[in-house]
Amino acid sequence: LLTTLALIKSNQIKSNSINLSTMISPRSIALAVTIAVFFASSSDAFSVLPSSSSHSAAISTPTSLNMFGDALKGAFGNDDSLGKAKDAGLSNGPQQNDNVTLNGKKVKAIVGQKVSVIAAQNRVKISYNCKAGDCGTCMVNMNGKKVKACIMSVPTGKCNINTI
Repeated sequence: LLTTLALIKSNQIKSNSINLSTMISPRSIALAVTIAVFFASSSDAFSVLPSSSSHSAAISTPTSLNMFGDALKGAFGNDDSLGKAKDAGLSNGPQQNDNVTLNGKKVKAIVGQKVSVIAAQNRVKISYNCKAGDCGTCMVNMNGKKVKACIMSVPTGKCNINTI
């Protein structure tokens, strides 16, 4: 590498009548030498550590990034002070309401689910304009009261929903 840089610098290599030494600045030469010296001095930067197991069938060799030292040693480790990891999601599962009827047909629903979602799942057509509860085009009867299907949720207990 250093010999090639010396030849370029001394104008001995020319290609297609273009002087290569004018294309390479002294800064780029210094940068190349610095990088070469860095990697030559840290030859064990990406080394393979010997395996401590004596299995002859399956040889596994862990790798290590020694060029960072111990800076990343615990960066990706687990924090034991947080305790045991819990399952994600709802702790007791969704609370289902089996007492929901839609236009007289018994349907499955989850407490807190929007009436518009239940109607769509059961192929019951309800007209919508804003889907924000402002216009009132999605009115349905729920337990004898007029409510907006786009914002009303399924309650616990008995729930009779009828389209208007």
